[in-house]
Amino acid sequence: MAAKKKRVVLTDPRAIRALAHPARQRIIDELYSGRVLTATECAELAGLTPSATSYHLRALERWGIIERAESSTDGRERPWKAPATSLVVPNQPNGAGRLASQAIMRSNVDRMMEQFEELPSDDPWDGVSALNRSRLWLTKAETKQLDKDLLEVLDRYRRGRSAANHPAGTRQVSTLLAIIPTGKPPADD
Repeated sequence: MAAKKKRVVLTDPRAIRALAHPARQRIIDELYSGRVLTATECAELAGLTPSATSYHLRALERWGIIERAESSTDGRERPWKAPATSLVVPNQPNGAGRLASQAIMRSNVDRMMEQFEELPSDDPWDGVSALNRSRLWLTKAETKQLDKDLLEVLDRYRRGRSAANHPAGTRQVSTLLAIIPTGKPPADD
């Protein structure tokens, strides 16, 4: 079995627009967690018909965001999987790519809120839920390094773990990292 790529990086605005649909994002989230799902299973997750879901799956496949997995044992439906362990959408400076990035971010924040609201108040893991919002004064180079450092930390915890393969006692934990410059750029930039 070939090793899975580490990341799929999307820079083409058309590929990024393909992510903007909430149903697609829900499917991507599950596939990139390590699950392998059929179109019917994806349809149930996304709340769509299998026919509509197949359309979305093919669109995601066209941009290399997902791919077909080996056929299932019954041969009726071919499952889908993520071609890498993570999907990266670098900030797009303008146009439709930037709007799609904003839509993706909004959808992810909404999904994180849903997950937090679904967590029972007596859940023994509730105490590890965390939110850290910071305002930092960084140079452009420091900001790029911060992004690299944060991805390395996540990769360290992601390595070798998926929905199908993880140590006993582990639980899926959602994270959301966003780095967004605010204010006006310095005059020398």
